[in-house]
Amino acid sequence: MKDTMIGVDLAKSVFQLHGASMTGDVKFRKKLTRAQFMAFMAAHPAAVVVMEACGSASYWARELSKAGHEVKLIAPQYVKPFVKRQKNDAADAEAIVVAAQRPEMRFVPPKTEEQQAHAVLFRARERLVHQRTELINALRATLYEYGYVVPQGTAHLKRLVEIIETETSDFPELAREEARDLIEQIAEKTDRIDAKARKIAAQAALTPTARRLQTMPGVGPMTALAVEAFAPAMETFKCGRDFAAWLGLVPRQMSSGGKERLGRVSKAGQSDIRRLLIIGAMSRLNWMGLKSIREGSWLDRLRARKPKMLVAIALANKMARMVWAMLTHQQDYKDPIPAGAP
Repeated sequence: MKDTMIGVDLAKSVFQLHGASMTGDVKFRKKLTRAQFMAFMAAHPAAVVVMEACGSASYWARELSKAGHEVKLIAPQYVKPFVKRQKNDAADAEAIVVAAQRPEMRFVPPKTEEQQAHAVLFRARERLVHQRTELINALRATLYEYGYVVPQGTAHLKRLVEIIETETSDFPELAREEARDLIEQIAEKTDRIDAKARKIAAQAALTPTARRLQTMPGVGPMTALAVEAFAPAMETFKCGRDFAAWLGLVPRQMSSGGKERLGRVSKAGQSDIRRLLIIGAMSRLNWMGLKSIREGSWLDRLRARKPKMLVAIALANKMARMVWAMLTHQQDYKDPIPAGAP
């Protein structure tokens, strides 16, 4: 049984270590360079190593596991309450150990190299989408200066192009040239976004987990790959409700004095998966998705008496619980209503 716990405050060049016994007694405090850190940990007897779940944490978790250590990661927001007075690297390392020794503490499983690669691909597409949105807004702002108001969104991009290419529009030639340059950049970003989407679809078709998730209505390659890249192992959660709560798809509690008060969704946890599940739920509620909703079903009854966005969030919550069940039991999606039911 390991008798030492080492808290590590990660950085690019300097690492702060705080070693303590399992009862909390301080054994050592060290500040090491990047090269010294790995050499020290390789020579140290097997211990429980705790780090914040931040940049490079998963890499170091894999490397330290190879050296025989038991590695645990803690979300930074759970460490902050244990920092004493002054904020510095040594205090952070000590707070990591104190937090990890709490019996009720929750830990974050390290990501695999494949998960991180999928996350890099997902983030690359998101970055291109943001850049394209910035360019479209710049083009809208340019037209607005000359009295043309165009709604937001890529759906109205064609209208922007028509205004610029119309010879009768009262555009100075210099402004028209700059607007055309923005249109070319938008087209280039769109091509790159489409290429990333195809790559994501190809990656989602390779893994059994992503293929299984895509059997659920409202879950496509993007959502399936996001779940695989960003969600921890489903065994981490006791039930589907816990996974939905981790995603922030449950009401925020503001209860006191025995009175239960529930607010809007908490928006805690992983925002990308939550956003994609809500988008998938909204696709079930548009004019094409409505055809798949059986009359008299839970979703049909809820849609009849609640606002559309509220129904979408409730459906996203249910989808999150179904994701947990499918991955926990290793089963494809099954329609909860028998085929012959009304």
